[in-house]
Amino acid sequence: MMKMSGWLEERAVFLYKFLQSPRQVGSLAPSSAELAAVMTKHVPWHQIQGVAELGAGTGAISRYIQKSAPAGTKVMLFEKDPYLRKRLQTAFPGYTCYPDCCKLELALHNENSGPLDCILSGLPFFNFPQSMRDLLMEQILSALKEDGLFIAFQYSKQMKKQLEQHFVIERICFVPRNLPPAFVYVCRKKRADL
Repeated sequence: MMKMSGWLEERAVFLYKFLQSPRQVGSLAPSSAELAAVMTKHVPWHQIQGVAELGAGTGAISRYIQKSAPAGTKVMLFEKDPYLRKRLQTAFPGYTCYPDCCKLELALHNENSGPLDCILSGLPFFNFPQSMRDLLMEQILSALKEDGLFIAFQYSKQMKKQLEQHFVIERICFVPRNLPPAFVYVCRKKRADL
């Protein structure tokens, strides 16, 4: 459990980053423990060899990945903000950190890694222009193995239509104990032969 001073510092940093760039950060506060738990509980960790987290921020979900992922699991964190990325590198030295999830395929190539089993995302998709959303979806689909999981939280259901174009939405979970309350989409990449 994080010490109270760490808890306050994390929230202060997140709020500061939100005030600097609200469209990029998307929320006033980091993900709650409840949201992180829901995001990671749907992952069959015993089958996972490679996972990425997009928009890792202060590491709220990364900590749950660290608790759940078996030793030897390849974990890649993506965070655009240089200060937050440096904090992630310090907190999770065994994980690789990248600045641009729009270059997810390139990161996999640099890691000499095959397709990922799962991608977790805290990106505020609806704050991005449609062209960027489309690019992110292309990168996510390309980086995921067939039948791979994409688990994303959003603050509305506005992305549901676009997600349904590429994924089978297995469930949508509502998490009221988060600021703001969030929807977790548990999606599976559609098979090419369907």
